[in-house]
Amino acid sequence: MSYGQELKARLGQATFIKGWVVLLAAIVCTIYIALLALSFGSSEVSLLDFFKALVEGDTNNPAYRIIYFSRLPRVLGALLAGSALAVAGTIMQAVLQNPLASPNIIGINNGAGFFVLTTSVLLPGRPALLPLSAFLGALLTALVIFALAMGRGSTKLSLVLTGIAMSSILGAGMNVIMLLFPDAYIGASTFLVGGLSSVTMDSLQFAILYIVCGLAMALLLRREMNIIALGSNAAKALGMAVTTTRFLLIATAAVLTGAAVSFAGLIGFVGLIVPHALRFLIGSDHRVLIPASIFAGAGFVTFCDFISRIVFSPYEVAVGILLSLSGGPFFIYLVIRSRRTHND
Repeated sequence: MSYGQELKARLGQATFIKGWVVLLAAIVCTIYIALLALSFGSSEVSLLDFFKALVEGDTNNPAYRIIYFSRLPRVLGALLAGSALAVAGTIMQAVLQNPLASPNIIGINNGAGFFVLTTSVLLPGRPALLPLSAFLGALLTALVIFALAMGRGSTKLSLVLTGIAMSSILGAGMNVIMLLFPDAYIGASTFLVGGLSSVTMDSLQFAILYIVCGLAMALLLRREMNIIALGSNAAKALGMAVTTTRFLLIATAAVLTGAAVSFAGLIGFVGLIVPHALRFLIGSDHRVLIPASIFAGAGFVTFCDFISRIVFSPYEVAVGILLSLSGGPFFIYLVIRSRRTHND
């Protein structure tokens, strides 16, 4: 049976069509949420006034200043971070064949965060290096976890346990840096929980290139993810260079995670919640799952950030806290369900 026949037999044409319908819905919802987030906040402004001021070049217009300097960078940051982390989670779950794998659960977030803080201490005042250092930290952490957890006699649970251990070690390392160098990272408290309140266009201009390239690579490799998900033996039988493909996918997930962490901090659970919700709706065909993750992740984080600054206005809660409150119980549910499935 060819790869196409295998995929069609497992997924079905109806599910594939349903996936594209969900993708279209995700695109529409994401656009609507982004416009809503731009329009509402502690002070309500009109998007029409903003575009009018933009056309006229009236940079002193209150609507222009509020949206361009405050809300627009924040919304763009939420869209970029959400899409990057959701796709990274989808990739990790496919490559490692573990439904509990996500950047924050297995320690990749903390690896990126540790390298960002280290770079801030050793090379202060160089924001262009933060996305690169975050990528290197995420990649090295992912490779170490993969090497430790994929040895002989390993199980899917060993990956999660190894990731948790690495996350604890790296988290302790970040705390040591913060203790010895309290000014190492401006807004470090927000960085550690994950937040978008301090995002600026300058902080996004370097990360956006990494994220766009990472998303493009994920889209190019989505058919390979379907083959990888069939298992190593099946992938080799279909002629795939499994080791090379896995490394490319892990590197792509590291690029996406590192770039998001570099400006949004240690936002967690996006790469766990979004892929599982989409798989429940549209199945496991990565040809649709990857583009759907891009928009669903972007819309999800943008919505959560919008809620975090609206509900307690004029005060706000870091979006990372809101995501942890929703992601923690979701992770427990997945662990319980995985245990029941294993026992059955």
